[in-house]
Amino acid sequence: MNERTVGIVGLGLVGQALAARLRAQGWRTIGHDVRPEAVAAFAAAGGEAASSTGDVGRLAQTVLLAVFDTAGVLQVLEGAGGLLGPGHQVRTVIDCSTGDPDQLAALGRRLAAQHIDLVEAPLSGSSQQIGAGKATALVGGSDAAVQACGPLLQAVAARSVHVGPPGMGARAKLATNLVLGLNRAAFAEGLAFAEALGIPPDRFLQLVLATPARSDAAAVKGPQMVANDFAPRSRIRQHLKDLDLMLAGAHGHGLDLPLTAVHAQLLREAVADGDGDLDNAAVVRRLRGRRRSSANDPDA
Repeated sequence: MNERTVGIVGLGLVGQALAARLRAQGWRTIGHDVRPEAVAAFAAAGGEAASSTGDVGRLAQTVLLAVFDTAGVLQVLEGAGGLLGPGHQVRTVIDCSTGDPDQLAALGRRLAAQHIDLVEAPLSGSSQQIGAGKATALVGGSDAAVQACGPLLQAVAARSVHVGPPGMGARAKLATNLVLGLNRAAFAEGLAFAEALGIPPDRFLQLVLATPARSDAAAVKGPQMVANDFAPRSRIRQHLKDLDLMLAGAHGHGLDLPLTAVHAQLLREAVADGDGDLDNAAVVRRLRGRRRSSANDPDA
């Protein structure tokens, strides 16, 4: 089997970006998704469409997973008709989702008993940044497995940081996503405040980027907020899933995350209003729309 063959399960924004990166560097990509339109887009871009998840497992020894959450990972691997069905050739699973650390650590042990390596590689960056090769992989796995995956990880990420065994990649991604998400929400709140004060949005963005208030979140998402461009490069509902994992993990360790709790509530409101599939930059819509009523305003 060609060493530069990789299976991909999950052909959404991240899966398609990963596939494009790999094909551009000479990898053969074999993919499947439960959505026929995603499979069709993958094939039209030059990938080889598999008729089922099981077929991916029979055709590729290394498989990337780019599914929504850990429940999806478990279904793909251990569910009926999954990757590890009869005749599978899978030896390495690389999970690029942001998932539940404890469940992934347990999954790693179950796969190891079947002589299959689990390498976590959640990517820090939007699908646009992944496609441009600017993402960072936060890697969890054994030293030997991570070393063996080196060429593939180099193909999909600008850099990789190995943080420990399976489960640690998800922990690292959740912690970094907490900071990223709050930076994005802080810029959105500042933008809404500046607009209320009469400062034009584009001018406020220039001010932030020229001062110590600057952040990568403002540099990347600020132009989208200013332009009201919320076509998805990442999605609100996906980041809300991550926030729920953060809050649950913090609770399990006796820690309170007050800012993240407020952020999660904003995103819950956004999902309830039908904005869940918009880009994460659309959090600014929630903040622009929040107005104190005169009855509740002590200064009114």
